[in-house]
Amino acid sequence: MTGITDPLVNGSLRLAREDSPANGGCSAYQRTGERGTVLRIMLDSGGSRGQVENQLRDGNSKQLPEIVPGGFGYYANYPNDEAHVGAMLVKGQARLSIELVKGVKGRDNAADVVALMKLIAPKLITAPSPSADQNG
Repeated sequence: MTGITDPLVNGSLRLAREDSPANGGCSAYQRTGERGTVLRIMLDSGGSRGQVENQLRDGNSKQLPEIVPGGFGYYANYPNDEAHVGAMLVKGQARLSIELVKGVKGRDNAADVVALMKLIAPKLITAPSPSADQNG
């Protein structure tokens, strides 16, 4: 997906508990040169359907297929870098984002990001998010 063998990686993940949502992230970096980020994945509780709707309205993003029931997301190629692609999936407040900073020229990098989202989102965004009326 990145075209880089044996990247440097860093990350952590805290799975959801009854009193708090899952959160975490991981990044892969080039081993040579400036060790730039090539792939970044983030999971947090800052998501909203409105964020996705805003991205889809701008016209540069496409809607993700349904990956998890109740989830809503988008993916987009960034216009300045033909191999730079991002995707976001939200369900309630849970937000999973993938940014392929440096993909492989000639590959369908958007398809790679969507495939990765399909692979990891069902494992990371499965528990229902608590609503405001469930907190008391």
